[in-house]
Amino acid sequence: MKLQEKKKICDEKELDKIIQRIASQINEKYHSISEIILIGIYTRGVYISKRIKKKIKELSGINVKEGILDITLYRDDLTKIAPNPVVKQSRLDFPIDDKPIILVDDVLFTGRTIRAAIDALIDYGRPSKISLAVLVDRGHRELPIQADFVGKTIPTSLKEIVEVRLKEVDGEDGIWILERKNET
Repeated sequence: MKLQEKKKICDEKELDKIIQRIASQINEKYHSISEIILIGIYTRGVYISKRIKKKIKELSGINVKEGILDITLYRDDLTKIAPNPVVKQSRLDFPIDDKPIILVDDVLFTGRTIRAAIDALIDYGRPSKISLAVLVDRGHRELPIQADFVGKTIPTSLKEIVEVRLKEVDGEDGIWILERKNET
């Protein structure tokens, strides 16, 4: 299978607006914003979380806590992704018991990544609440999981892939739809 770029959904400027909107929604929902902890899911969720944190600080003046979560060993498809998967280090340098957590990821699809993230998070403690912030919700859920904060909803077919590119990882910012094509 080959991936072919089908459509550019947004550029760097629009991506920044989406992150600003998510940060504003979080700021409005939580009266005690200083209590929340943002936790980015490797890889792109980590950088999106950092950007949301920066926007929250600009809005409220509060520097919220943030952590990093690697879900590799909690995935239900671990044996399919690679013979020797690379496990990165989670970083939660503070207790999460009785704290409101916001998991941050780039694309919400089947819900399996978020299920794995919740399983991994519970190994660190018992939060008072777990919310979810995603840049893109593309539908096609296999588990009953939904985001509390969604930057953009993009209806897709199962042949399509939503690809978020971030400067920190990919050298550019934007969101694209790619399509799987059979090689001939």
